[in-house]
Amino acid sequence: MPFTVRLKNDVFTKAVKLAGFPSDYSLSKKMEINRSTVARVLSGELNPGPVFIAGALKALTPMQFDDLFEVVRSNQNLGVDDDAKRAAHGSRPAA
Repeated sequence: MPFTVRLKNDVFTKAVKLAGFPSDYSLSKKMEINRSTVARVLSGELNPGPVFIAGALKALTPMQFDDLFEVVRSNQNLGVDDDAKRAAHGSRPAA
């Protein structure tokens, strides 16, 4: 399985509070990303991408990558096309 980056939610949330950001909106402005992206990463709906990671490191200086994120095994089968996924689940490929 491939690897992915995951946010350390508890550390991130504490760092945000200590840095004085009163809301996801104010944090997102400092990170120069959409507020919805912050919310989706915090909820676990979305893995942090390079723009989120870079924004977090800039907004939460002096925090380092290893303080806020961890590299973990992904539970996704990256590189498997949609037809192969459907076949594995007994569905027919799209026409």
